[in-house]
Amino acid sequence: MTARLGMHTLTRDRGLLFGGDYNPEQWPEHVWAEDVELMRAAGVNLVTVGVFSWARIEPEPGARDFGWLDRVLGLLSAAEIAVDLATPTASPPPWLGHRWPETLPVDESGHRLWYGSRNQFCPSSPVYQERALSLVTDLADRYAGHPALALWHVGNEYGQVCHCDESAAAFRTWLRERHGDLDALNEAWGTTFWSQRYSEWDEIVTPRRAPYLINPAQQLDWWRFCSDALLAHYRAERDILRERTPDTPITTNFMGLFKPVDYWSWAGEEDVVSNDCYPDPGDPLSPARTALTHDLMRGLAGGRPWLLMEQSTSAVNWRPHNVPKPPGQFRLESLQAVARGADGLCYFQWRASRFGAERFHAAMVPHAGPDTRLHAEVRAHGQELRRLASVAGQPVPAQVAMVFDWASWWALEERGRPSDRLNATDQLLSYYLPLWERGVSVDLVPPSAGLSGYALVVVPNLFLVSDADAAALTEYVRGGGVLVVGPFSGIVDERAHIRTGRFPAPLREVLGASGEEWLPAAEDTPCRWADGTEFTAHTWTELMAAEGAEAVAEFTESGRPAVLRHRTGEGVAWYVATMPEPAALGELTARALADAGVRGAVPGLPPGVEAVRRGDVLFLLNHGAEAASVPVSGPAEDLLTGAAADGPVTLAPRAVVALRVQG
Repeated sequence: MTARLGMHTLTRDRGLLFGGDYNPEQWPEHVWAEDVELMRAAGVNLVTVGVFSWARIEPEPGARDFGWLDRVLGLLSAAEIAVDLATPTASPPPWLGHRWPETLPVDESGHRLWYGSRNQFCPSSPVYQERALSLVTDLADRYAGHPALALWHVGNEYGQVCHCDESAAAFRTWLRERHGDLDALNEAWGTTFWSQRYSEWDEIVTPRRAPYLINPAQQLDWWRFCSDALLAHYRAERDILRERTPDTPITTNFMGLFKPVDYWSWAGEEDVVSNDCYPDPGDPLSPARTALTHDLMRGLAGGRPWLLMEQSTSAVNWRPHNVPKPPGQFRLESLQAVARGADGLCYFQWRASRFGAERFHAAMVPHAGPDTRLHAEVRAHGQELRRLASVAGQPVPAQVAMVFDWASWWALEERGRPSDRLNATDQLLSYYLPLWERGVSVDLVPPSAGLSGYALVVVPNLFLVSDADAAALTEYVRGGGVLVVGPFSGIVDERAHIRTGRFPAPLREVLGASGEEWLPAAEDTPCRWADGTEFTAHTWTELMAAEGAEAVAEFTESGRPAVLRHRTGEGVAWYVATMPEPAALGELTARALADAGVRGAVPGLPPGVEAVRRGDVLFLLNHGAEAASVPVSGPAEDLLTGAAADGPVTLAPRAVVALRVQG
């Protein structure tokens, strides 16, 4: 990420950004002027334009129609509404697939996927790349220096996978660069198993549908390749834009905890980290799940502000049962993002579509028009965000880090493991939830991150770990840090080969404990703390032995350790050999926080209330169904209303305050 370009480039003269995806090509021109006036009334200062406009700009191969886009950008510029201009390469027009069917993706069964939807391209197709980059070049040449252009938006929601022969050839090239020769590849993939040894490079194909389980090492490299192939295309588009508009930031929209793409490897290639986030109103864990996603974005941005590129004002159209959001909900979710580091709040989309697959997706202007409750909420929210202008650029300080790794996620969830009920994102959320409930801010970091600035590091699961990263975790504890490690960690190396011996082999010394057998549980497992207090665990257990560690909890029936705590060097390491029930995991978290000397933003938070400090502002958000009273040491001012607060603050359901303490 370049030092001179970032969110500050966009916010320094605008404050917090507010807007959404704008698709004027779906509407007759007389609607455009009305849209711009409504945007001004709502306080909109940024819109994304052109994401799905390839066919409109290039109606047939080689043709260019920029006239309509010139007029749109002219209207927005005159209204002082900045434009996040997209390269429309995520969704090629039908003529590309019709004339060059080799550009269409192929699934793992060898079936070609056709046009008529979106995302119908093979990332490794030379024809697709040629046509896409030609269009991007002309787009950049046309709008370089345009007064409306504030941000480039490359593609959209990258995640395409293709198993065609072009992809297989590109995969082989990638493998040569990674492994060097066939002997090294055969060793890395363990091809002596099931007679899978490769004698020529051309024998290697993508992990297509096979009679039984796929080689897990091959599958792991395939995940890596697919992420890298998409990144290469993003870079190619980005470099064209960078050459022609060096002073305009560039982004592409992430999708939270999205498995196919390793965002750690992508984030440094962007000037602005942006994300699409669609909390499910029917999920009681949505507030914590969303907070976790926001913290991931802040981590990807290196602690700097980020952009919420897409969210929804109400119901979406793509869940089986699309529950609408009650009044005040989208405002609550929007301000939650601000509290956790977002300096921009955009929605999909500005005006609800009359036709197409997303007709029933909520928008900032609904089908019923601007004279509606929903649009009134949009206008009110846009205006109140101006009162938070001073928050832009402020950090979200955290003393706790949580380690998450895409390669480990990919490796953990391959078929043929002891249990498919232990997965990476559920583990991540289960360890995050008790921290969120206590108002403890968390930075998500990769295993390779520097950890010395954190008092507590939590590793919910790190199935795959390198020797270097394991050594760094060990040194972190020896230097005085507190480490919590969840089950089934440290099991394989970077090739997905099992680390032989007692597990977790590379962390055995720092944890002061080791195991010999994984024992997935058929039913809830009774456990007890050392003081005799009972709790239950579920899904997973391990046969462990203490090797210097203290058994602070044990499995009741066997008397073997379930939770271990080990003092080593200047620090403390915890190991959790099971999946404790939420209350027990909360108790364990409280003990680890005490070891680390970390406290939440507000002591004694009521259930459902979220507390986050951003700079000198304390955000309190009530996600619960009942009013809640929160103790606050004042006096303070609520930036959203200007009201004074001194003593307990009462929050109605879905209410938010942004308190700046006086004096």
